[in-house]
Amino acid sequence: MMIRTLVQSALQTGYLSVESEGLIRQVLTIRGYKSTDMEALQQLYEALKAGTIRREAQNRIQMPPLGIT
Repeated sequence: MMIRTLVQSALQTGYLSVESEGLIRQVLTIRGYKSTDMEALQQLYEALKAGTIRREAQNRIQMPPLGIT
């Protein structure tokens, strides 16, 4: 649920903050997500690829592949 909420916020604002990205990484690391979170993560990935969402960390670090194709 947390990932879904963070993704919805990014989709609304068009912006993924460093903090949100960090929280998403933490949830993925501890495997504290549900299938709906993974669907939301796919939406985020597609929006990032399309350029409809921008990453704050874009120029600082590279986001590793999320394993979603």
